[in-house]
Amino acid sequence: MRLRNKPWAEEMITNHPEVIVPNPEDFKGNWQAVFGNDNPLHIEVGTGKGQFVTGMALQNPDINYIGIELYDSVIVCALEKILEAKSPANLRLLKVNGADLYKYFGKNDVERVYLNFSDPWPKTRHAKRRLMHGDFLKLYESILVDDGEIHFKTDNRGLFEYSLISMSEYGMLLKYVSLDLHANMPEDNVMTEYEQKFSAKGQPIYRLESQFFTK
Repeated sequence: MRLRNKPWAEEMITNHPEVIVPNPEDFKGNWQAVFGNDNPLHIEVGTGKGQFVTGMALQNPDINYIGIELYDSVIVCALEKILEAKSPANLRLLKVNGADLYKYFGKNDVERVYLNFSDPWPKTRHAKRRLMHGDFLKLYESILVDDGEIHFKTDNRGLFEYSLISMSEYGMLLKYVSLDLHANMPEDNVMTEYEQKFSAKGQPIYRLESQFFTK
């Protein structure tokens, strides 16, 4: 995805610390202090323009959500969407690298990780960059509660098949697998921008829910 430079983005990010947490490392192990409650915490790694995480926060006010996005020019789009939704109290953003989750979350901080339309990194030599690679699964496990879950959507069949294999080899439980989500779409499904785009073209949307076993 080609990113357009937005010279005003940095200032806008700085002006909204109530949404984009400026020092997230300070809250590792204590995100209750940010949200003011003990509700479950779900995170979306690679939140893009924020349609999914904003929709989820509005739909589920008793769950706290954090959207994670690295690039200024993308996260400001999510910020604008959140401000338009009148900044739900159960929603925050972090402008950080998803590979560094361990810096911001401790064990048992998170109950669910969402991965939506992640970069497929199709070349074999780039496999370790895929967000479903075993190294990333280990990272997610380190911040999730026991029996924590990963929910994943993609339009890329190759990435979906890779993810099923990766999770199975890691020893995870596959709770739900759909090869065409929109053929029998759940009523509570919140679509991402990419999901709307690809489904409108008739492309199937693949989805899975997986769970780590209690050790």
